[in-house]
Amino acid sequence: MPEALLVIDFQNDFCPGGALAVPHGDEIADRVNELISSGRFDLVVATRDWHPADHGSFSERGGPWPVHCVQDTPGAELHPELDRDGVDVVVDKGQNPQTEGYSGFDETELASLLRERGIDSVTVVGLATDYCVKNTALDALREGFDVTVDSSAVRGVNVQAGDSERALDELRAAGARVS
Repeated sequence: MPEALLVIDFQNDFCPGGALAVPHGDEIADRVNELISSGRFDLVVATRDWHPADHGSFSERGGPWPVHCVQDTPGAELHPELDRDGVDVVVDKGQNPQTEGYSGFDETELASLLRERGIDSVTVVGLATDYCVKNTALDALREGFDVTVDSSAVRGVNVQAGDSERALDELRAAGARVS
């Protein structure tokens, strides 16, 4: 069964020192790189939040988040510890200023890309468990893909204590495997 690794938003702004840092977000690097180099995946896709400067999710525009991952800024770039040579395709998301763009499938060609490559199954890793990882995994299930979330290669924002564990529970209930 052809399988893809989806590395969600492992970007500078989501790691310590970034504009919207996920606690310990950089700690996923070793596990993500181990998965990339495992030879197990037929396709490795990295998503990036790639917001315009006027994105509606920014607090200055009435949204819930500080300005983050603005297109063509260092904060929007993939984290330097990510093995970029092992990434086959980068999919930019969150470009519509009117939508949150949490999911890698939201207004992107990700579903088509996976289908064109004959992918049936995806393993989802990255940042943040309780937002973009969760929404991407849920959309992957809706799109008919078999979904696994590698819990050792995700970290969450946890705006409310326990948000990440609740996200993983929601994914299990929806039919994803959480390893």
